[in-house]
Amino acid sequence: MRLARLRHWVFDMDGTLTVAVHDFAAIRRALDIPAQDDILAHLAALPAPEAAAKHAWLLAHERELAEAARPAPGALELVRGLHGRGCRLGILTRNARPLALVTLEAVGLLDCFAVDDILGRDEAPPKPQPHGLLQLAARWAVAPAELAMVGDYLHDLSCARAAGARSVLVNHPENPWPQLTDLFARDCAELQRLLG
Repeated sequence: MRLARLRHWVFDMDGTLTVAVHDFAAIRRALDIPAQDDILAHLAALPAPEAAAKHAWLLAHERELAEAARPAPGALELVRGLHGRGCRLGILTRNARPLALVTLEAVGLLDCFAVDDILGRDEAPPKPQPHGLLQLAARWAVAPAELAMVGDYLHDLSCARAAGARSVLVNHPENPWPQLTDLFARDCAELQRLLG
């Protein structure tokens, strides 16, 4: 199936639809997380009181970033173009759903997504786990192969592969993960051109 014919598109948010602003090294330092550890996995393994305090700090920090979010080059046109074609659109983010809503509102895209089709780290296990994509495929009553997952990072591509969905990488000058990528575009504007 050619990607241009797909009617179901799932997007990562930070760094994909928005300009990447998260300083993950600084977040790890602030939360006393080792440099090599995944932030969400590390927090999940902590005792409940410590995890709650660190999650609260993370949410407050991420809210500031969400409120100041700016769209990535071509993201508005790509999403609005797919929405205008009648495509079903979802978000699968490692962020929290309430902050995803703030981000989408800040960049002017909230009206293109149904709230139930916006999955954060509390609605599905975080990427690279495939559960979020499988949940959206079930909600939309389509096979995972009929979904495209668009992202800017290895977790997005690995999630797509594990779910059996199509993987689309954007916002890199070159593709560092060709073995996991079905389609590569340097930015969302190029992806829109490739889709015709």
